[in-house]
Amino acid sequence: MHHYVSWTGKPGAQMKELVEEIAKALVDHPEGVDVKAVEGSQVTVLELRVHPEDLGKVIGRQGRTAKAIRTLLGAAGMKLHKRFTLEILED
Repeated sequence: MHHYVSWTGKPGAQMKELVEEIAKALVDHPEGVDVKAVEGSQVTVLELRVHPEDLGKVIGRQGRTAKAIRTLLGAAGMKLHKRFTLEILED
């Protein structure tokens, strides 16, 4: 089953969908994935929450997975002329 991200609406919403789709593909509890876009004047912060058991999956070894997601956000942000940052939050 494929999910295609529709690139309509505000850039923050687009990046929120992108992070959501990536996170859901990585975790065992996709229903526990929640992304909130907090738009500031300079940068949009994407707050990612996942099921506690899945925290390691979105961070990865030595933070590699989180770094890769941040790299994608940076590249996509360049195209949209916006800055995005990823925060992985624990409940």
